[in-house]
Amino acid sequence: GNPWAVAFLPNGKMLVTERPGRLRILSADGTLSDPVTGLPPVDARGQGGLLDVALDPAFASNGLIYWSYAEPGDGVNNTAVARGKLVDGPPPRLENVQVIYHQQPSLDSRQHFGSRLVFARDGKLFVTQGDRSITRGRMQAQSMDGLLGKIVRLNPDGSGGRRLTNGAAD
Repeated sequence: GNPWAVAFLPNGKMLVTERPGRLRILSADGTLSDPVTGLPPVDARGQGGLLDVALDPAFASNGLIYWSYAEPGDGVNNTAVARGKLVDGPPPRLENVQVIYHQQPSLDSRQHFGSRLVFARDGKLFVTQGDRSITRGRMQAQSMDGLLGKIVRLNPDGSGGRRLTNGAAD
């Protein structure tokens, strides 16, 4: 199923993202769960799909996981990040799903979504994003007036992200 990323759960199981938009739980004995339900739609065309997955630093008490993915839109798409509470079923599912981040601008491109998720020691979430391979993509990554090709730092609820406008931070 085109596995993309793995996150290790405290109980010895693993979360595995599959590019076509499936999240599964892999047991230590190699048993693969049915797809976890509750994920938002994923655009799996081109280099899109379900991308990274990470556990909240307080996963043991709150059960939250985060994932990045190519988010479909009306003729456009973008890199997005969502979070939800993992319930290890059966069937395995996500509850209280929230999309906490949408890369801007959204584009009509099937390339260079990124993305990796990393929590810093202070609890902030770092999100890497591709440049979407548009014309002048490298220039876009170096330009401060958009989020293409950038790393953003967010609070775990998606707040606190730096919004850039005309090269200056708001």
